[in-house]
Amino acid sequence: MKKLFFVLAVILAFEGSAQTAAAIPADQVINDALAIATKEKKKVFVMFHASWCGWCHKMDASMNDETCKKLFEENFVIRHLVVDEAKDKKHLENPGASELRDKYYGKDQGIPFWLVFDNNGKLLFDSKSRKEGDGMEQGENVGCPATEKEVSYFINVLKNSTKMKEAELDLIRKRFRQNESR
Repeated sequence: MKKLFFVLAVILAFEGSAQTAAAIPADQVINDALAIATKEKKKVFVMFHASWCGWCHKMDASMNDETCKKLFEENFVIRHLVVDEAKDKKHLENPGASELRDKYYGKDQGIPFWLVFDNNGKLLFDSKSRKEGDGMEQGENVGCPATEKEVSYFINVLKNSTKMKEAELDLIRKRFRQNESR
């Protein structure tokens, strides 16, 4: 009986510390991802999200769908940075994540907002669809792609940042188009 109480006390202590543990700073998350990407010859896909964000959950569900998951994992080191949490969940936010999003013109763009880096940390793409000739500060966040226009933009990003074949891109296109009706 004493063992049971001891084990229960350890579990509760661990759960409490896990809930109050400080989130990892954004620059550390990025640097760790870049190190892995360099080693594995991949790109880095960073998604800014929050626990309350339904479209963020749709993006995760789409990327983790059995038809897509392997394709994303083979091409990207995927990381999430928490931003814009409610007051009672501010402890979940990655320090420096909001500033990083702002640096890449994601302020006031809504979430999810995502970035694609090469393994040297050079920004290749972001989730803002722009007209030709527009600057980085311009454009409209596609967030979790759902409409034909948004998904086409996302597929173009994947086509230009990976070695995915057309058949693989079509699988991703079909899965993300399902988001419009969900």
